[in-house]
Amino acid sequence: MINIAIDGPAGAGKSTIAKRVAKALGILYLDTGAMYRAMALQAFRSGIDVNDAEAVCAKLDFSLIRVAYQADGMHVYLGEEDVSQAIRENHVSKGASDISKIPEVRLHLVELQRKIAAENHVVLDGRDITSYVLPRAKYKFYLDASPEVRAKRRHSELAAKGVCMDYDKLLAEIIDRDYNDSHRAFAPLTRTEDSIYIDSSDLSIDEVAALILSYVDEKVEA
Repeated sequence: MINIAIDGPAGAGKSTIAKRVAKALGILYLDTGAMYRAMALQAFRSGIDVNDAEAVCAKLDFSLIRVAYQADGMHVYLGEEDVSQAIRENHVSKGASDISKIPEVRLHLVELQRKIAAENHVVLDGRDITSYVLPRAKYKFYLDASPEVRAKRRHSELAAKGVCMDYDKLLAEIIDRDYNDSHRAFAPLTRTEDSIYIDSSDLSIDEVAALILSYVDEKVEA
């Protein structure tokens, strides 16, 4: 199986690039971050503090999270509800970073991610794909960009959706999320020695995708 693992901080463009690479190769794209977002959404809806590990483990149903592939790509479900749009709210994004620090949450979702990768040609992006989820993946990349660039990208993305957010607040959230992701005790965000480092601050989406594709030296069998 062709497994391409992409790690990096929030807002580095991982999901956009991963989708582009998967489409170019004709393989699946697995947004692992969306799975943690769905878990955070379930917690919010249940009135559970995403930082309360005991409550999360006792009251949330981890088995409700699943993914399905349709004509337009990957969809995330919470039970029978398609929450692919609901999980994109900014507060859910922050909640995903918090709930992902809980080992039991990661263990359950990583098991599901590994199963999908073992059965399919797939591109995965997240925080711990190269170091923990798929440490033996042949193709491993670390996609980065400065916090300021990432905050500007997020600000523009939200503005395009008609959502007004203060740039300084977004920057502070990104810096805080970087710290949380890289300092959590279990499977933190890290750049492995065998991952190819790409700084996307001054590169276009097409340029980054082309760079990653230049390293993939095999084709998907029909």
